[in-house]
Amino acid sequence: MRRLVILVVALLLMVPTVWAETLAGITLEDEVMVADHSLKLNGMGLRKKAIFKIYVGGLYLEHPTTDADNAASSKQVKQMVMYFLTNKAKKSKMDSSWTEGFENNSANYASIKDRVEVFKGFFGDMKDGDIVEMTLIPGSGTTVNINGVDKGTIEGDDFAEALVKVWVGEEPPTKDFKAGLLGG
Repeated sequence: MRRLVILVVALLLMVPTVWAETLAGITLEDEVMVADHSLKLNGMGLRKKAIFKIYVGGLYLEHPTTDADNAASSKQVKQMVMYFLTNKAKKSKMDSSWTEGFENNSANYASIKDRVEVFKGFFGDMKDGDIVEMTLIPGSGTTVNINGVDKGTIEGDDFAEALVKVWVGEEPPTKDFKAGLLGG
């Protein structure tokens, strides 16, 4: 019996432990691999509008930080994931939210406006259970994947920085959402 216990403990020590975080019923892994880079879950936030839960967002960074400027402007591989919790995220509302987020948080909005329009074109009505992954690779661009389908890539590190600032900039969707993404 003692040998069995020792064997079980030894086997458990050899299995890599995968931690996860859960928010509003959505579980995100603590670590993901993106383009041969290990990204750590920097934080999670729940995006609500009035009484409705819209989505859970998770920000992954190579080098986690609690500093919003560092999270947005650092030249590292990043990924933002959105897990939708409602059928109320209609395209027209999404488009308005994206425009507002970019305009309110980007000092250089005029120079990225055309790319924001292309970006918004990747989205339709979002439904409960939809998953959006936005992968930001310095020098390569921001790739948008919705429900496992690549929708396209937006070029420019300036766009990638502006995208992260939509959530952690001076005027985020909510202060609680920003704090959650920054590990608060």
